[in-house]
Amino acid sequence: MTPLATSPRLASPTAEVRDSYLAGEHADMVHRGADTAWLNDARADFRRFVDDRRGVRERWGVPSEVFWFTAAQHYIGSLVLRHRLPDNDLGGHIGYHVVHPWQRQGHATAMLRHGLTKARQIGLDRVLLTVAAENVLSLRVVAHHDGVPDGTNSDGQLRFWIDARGERAANP
Repeated sequence: MTPLATSPRLASPTAEVRDSYLAGEHADMVHRGADTAWLNDARADFRRFVDDRRGVRERWGVPSEVFWFTAAQHYIGSLVLRHRLPDNDLGGHIGYHVVHPWQRQGHATAMLRHGLTKARQIGLDRVLLTVAAENVLSLRVVAHHDGVPDGTNSDGQLRFWIDARGERAANP
């Protein structure tokens, strides 16, 4: 993997990481055995693709923001911050992923730390994350941030509350 000259940061999507975004997301989808067709729109008009992801938008029925974790021209992953929880029990306030080429290097832990700061900035004192039980790496990230278990949702994903202020979360 390419060493990073600058520390990664969480920022609004940008066209400056076009090649790295397309390569990283493609590699990630291939690694997962998932369809890469959704990247065709991004390849065709990356600026429009980026513009569609910038700012607070209604996603999943709630106001949400998409951030990209980048270091210079390197795209590392994405984080979604929901400003409130949806009416159903699917998903939490924060969802994130690190693309395959950058995994297992501490980026998810750092990205979530930055995401908790963004959550505080919009007035969330604690956030809910949901994690698939078999996603051992994400479970470690949640544990690193003192996630407090709160059962499962209707999809069978584990629910965790994390105090966005850096204090230990309490169940609702």
